[in-house]
Amino acid sequence: MLYWALVFLLVSLVAALFGFSGVAAVFGGFAQLLFYIFIALFLATLILHLVRGRGPPPVV
Repeated sequence: MLYWALVFLLVSLVAALFGFSGVAAVFGGFAQLLFYIFIALFLATLILHLVRGRGPPPVV
């Protein structure tokens, strides 16, 4: 997901460079939305990992 956020950011920057401000704004909005979703999912998995912790080692 972070990959796609960076792709949309780069497309937005290239569009802005060539003067397509409307397209740049749309792709910038997509990049920002994907980045926020990535951060939310990252924090959720980090909290779940910290809450669950490690289980006991397997008995062999």
